[in-house]
Amino acid sequence: MADSIMSKAATMEIPINSNGDTGTLPEDDSLEQVMVSGPNLNETSIVSGGYGGPAGGIIPTSSIKGPAIRFNPEYLDRRQAPAAGPDIRMKSRGVSLPKSQSAASRLAQHTDQHPGSTSNHSAVNSTEEVSRGVAVEKLEGVKKWGINTYKCTKQMFSERFGRGSRTVDLELEAQIDVLRDTKIKYENILRLATALTMHFQSMVQTQQALGDTFTDLSQKSPELQDEFGYNAETQKLLCKNGEALLGAINFFVSGINTLVNKTMEDTLMTIKLYENARLEFDAYRSDLEEMSLGQRDAAAMVRIEMAQQDYQVHREKYERLRSDVTIKLKFLEENKVKVMHKQLLLFHNAISAYFAGNQQQLEQTLIQFNVKLKPPGSDKPSWLEEQ
Repeated sequence: MADSIMSKAATMEIPINSNGDTGTLPEDDSLEQVMVSGPNLNETSIVSGGYGGPAGGIIPTSSIKGPAIRFNPEYLDRRQAPAAGPDIRMKSRGVSLPKSQSAASRLAQHTDQHPGSTSNHSAVNSTEEVSRGVAVEKLEGVKKWGINTYKCTKQMFSERFGRGSRTVDLELEAQIDVLRDTKIKYENILRLATALTMHFQSMVQTQQALGDTFTDLSQKSPELQDEFGYNAETQKLLCKNGEALLGAINFFVSGINTLVNKTMEDTLMTIKLYENARLEFDAYRSDLEEMSLGQRDAAAMVRIEMAQQDYQVHREKYERLRSDVTIKLKFLEENKVKVMHKQLLLFHNAISAYFAGNQQQLEQTLIQFNVKLKPPGSDKPSWLEEQ
């Protein structure tokens, strides 16, 4: 009995560390080791026998050297940085595991394996920044447009109801009114000349058909062959002269159309821009005047300074467009006189020569003004275009 107890005590005196190897443990543990390892088991007893056994089977643990639980600092080291070698338990089982890796090392390895992921992420971020910048720019543009529209609308109603003042250039306004009145009259000339062209073209076509009919009857009526022949030749001559006059009238209409719908229209578009700039200039001028009559604190001075800058910008725009309108009106007047002198002289000479029956003078008029006649049937589409 005593031998068995001693053998058990000897067996319990063998300390076992974390790796399963024997080692010498210090007999005196510090307070830190006791707090980490838990309660001391030296105060307990080991019972070798079963329940209700003899008292001699109770061995006090104070006779066992060293603590039952030992603080091992290597355990914390393994938790923070795993050891390079394989686990002893896995080694004893014949299982080999790869080395443990930290999250940073795994992320670095993933980045090395997928180098395009970082660049794609940065490209997506740059695209989002560009889109965000475009959206902000559009929002600022809408904001400025809203403020400008509000001020211009307010100025327009103020002028219409006689509450606001407007900038007026009497000489320029008079020239603009003359231009608009002239455009209305020239549009009337263009409409009438176009109607004359259509009617005269119908008359020429009728003369041509009548001449063809006379020619056919002269061949089928021997007793009236000479009379039908004379009339056929006259209608053909009138048709030829009518085509010449029709070419002159078409040239006249084309010149008037260019003058009215291109040259004058371009000048009127510039005038419209000038009037919008004048309205904006007066709107910002009135806004600046209202701010100048108000309070003079720090915030008000900042607003006045910003309003002064906006006023200066719109003033420069207004003056620039006013100069453009003045120059275009001057060139338009010179061009109008030059074009209308040529077109009116052509129209007069062609009409006079046609109704006087002077075919030679009519042809000379067309040559003088470089009027090229279209060959008969050129206005009709070809058989290929009809298909």
